[in-house]
Amino acid sequence: MNVKRIRILVSMAALVFVLRASPARAQAPLEPAQMSPRTLFYLIWRGAPAPDVRKANSLLALWDDPDFAPVRSALAAGILSSSNEKSSEPKLTPEELGEFASLLENSFTVGYLNEPAAHKRSNAAAANPSTAAEAKPPEWNGMFFVYDRTGKEALLAKAVLRLRAEEKEIPKLSQITIGNVSVLKIERKNNNVTYWAEQGKYAVSTSDRSVMEDLLGRLDSKGAGAASLTQSAAYQEAQPTLGGGLVEFFLRVPDLKELAADSKAGMFQVRPMLDAARLDAVHSLSGRVTFEGAKTHVQAAILGDTTAGTLFDIWSAGQATPASLALVPANAVSYTAGQVNFTGIYDMVKRIAGAAFPKGQQGNADILDTLAQARLGMSLPDALVVLSGEFASMQTSPSLDTAKQVYFLGIRKKPETLKLFRSIFGDQLTSERNEGDVTFLKISTGGNQGSSGVAQWHFYNVAVTPEMVVGASRIDTLREALANRSNGTATAGLATVPQFQAARAKFPEKVDGLGYLDFQKIDWQAAKDRWIADAKKNSPAKSLDSGKQTAAPTAPDWISQVNPRVFAKHLHYSSSVSWKDAKGIHWDQWVE
Repeated sequence: MNVKRIRILVSMAALVFVLRASPARAQAPLEPAQMSPRTLFYLIWRGAPAPDVRKANSLLALWDDPDFAPVRSALAAGILSSSNEKSSEPKLTPEELGEFASLLENSFTVGYLNEPAAHKRSNAAAANPSTAAEAKPPEWNGMFFVYDRTGKEALLAKAVLRLRAEEKEIPKLSQITIGNVSVLKIERKNNNVTYWAEQGKYAVSTSDRSVMEDLLGRLDSKGAGAASLTQSAAYQEAQPTLGGGLVEFFLRVPDLKELAADSKAGMFQVRPMLDAARLDAVHSLSGRVTFEGAKTHVQAAILGDTTAGTLFDIWSAGQATPASLALVPANAVSYTAGQVNFTGIYDMVKRIAGAAFPKGQQGNADILDTLAQARLGMSLPDALVVLSGEFASMQTSPSLDTAKQVYFLGIRKKPETLKLFRSIFGDQLTSERNEGDVTFLKISTGGNQGSSGVAQWHFYNVAVTPEMVVGASRIDTLREALANRSNGTATAGLATVPQFQAARAKFPEKVDGLGYLDFQKIDWQAAKDRWIADAKKNSPAKSLDSGKQTAAPTAPDWISQVNPRVFAKHLHYSSSVSWKDAKGIHWDQWVE
């Protein structure tokens, strides 16, 4: 399956919820219990949900609502535009795209098999032939695609023929037999080969004969009892985030080093850098999306060895309550907070940089430290220690006005933080004044030409407190956020909202990230009016350089056409959290 096939498949997947689907199939054409132990990666799509599931679920009901049609149409138009870019073939019409998108009513599995050891040895020998006439073996490609074509046989054949028609050169086609199954072999230039088979209700595509042989055997009942992916320690460790759901994915991370054995990133060898990053300590990346009544549940995890000196140093041990939460009022529309370990990130980058340069050139790995010392007046490790690792944002405007957006950055040392601001922004720092224990900074962000042809300058406002940096585009927004701190309203803030408390109580005491969004607090009509106004607020003006008149920007059609009440009708609340434990880093989100 070549890149073009994958791209078109992904494009069609983006339209899947347009469908009024038949009942979803609970089982994929190739489940993990049927997969080879050499499976590096898989993604399962279990077919579009049944009508009763779609009607009950808030997100699916939103997508199916007639008032949401302008958004669906805009998405389809965008996919049509991107999928036909630089193509000499006739463009897909919306009707054709909808027809091909209906292929997503059925389930499929996409995956990749690692190269078997015996195959590596034979290729290594062939790569050093005794005679110049011997051909170099093709590179391994373990990608595979298995599709349940039940009821879609004619449409699938039509889609395949269209894909072949788009190829610039006619490939060589031949019929071969693999495991008593007739297989179409498609040969292109540069040893580019694809195998296509239709066995019973399944269509199978791979780029390697041995992969096709393995898949056909496992799809056949005779493959029952064979060793499978589910027997691997990495899969069993990831099982809490696998099994069932609309979408499910799994990646064995350490095996990625095999794909990068001889790869280069510019002048650097990739494999030593991956070794320095301790990629082997990360066992897997996995996740799924499930529907539970009105709620949509998204889960994901990166699991492995979390001891110091591994990739897991990126994340901190977490905290029970983010410092920024004290500044978030109960009427906040949204709040997002996260925490990273800047020192851990720095140490990891240093290890990777050290591995990237050959012996005798290790000094090049210290260039960032040298630049930081010259620019900041302190070493990079000292600068990073100033930051606590917490970052957050909140929105209090029902119309989602960006002028009401507030950002937070946790700090440990205020004097050193101010020194960093002065060093980094220099002349852009236009004013600095103290009010109690808060230092207000005004930073110039540049200028542009207004509608009257006069240059206008823009500024960003920052307040530095002993425990955090708070930023907003408008000073009154900044002062509103700080008022929560000075008035001690944290006891009456977002942390006391029952809905927020209930979501927070489900998870561990210490977390690395929190997310909250109350859709019901959004004034969707006001938000729509503001989006349209923002798109049109810059009237036509003559350029100072060329004197040419530029066209006035207009709002996208879907914004002006969509009924804003459709969002309030279906969307109510979203909460998310991430945390680190001895097993790895976990993400969990609910949308209802």
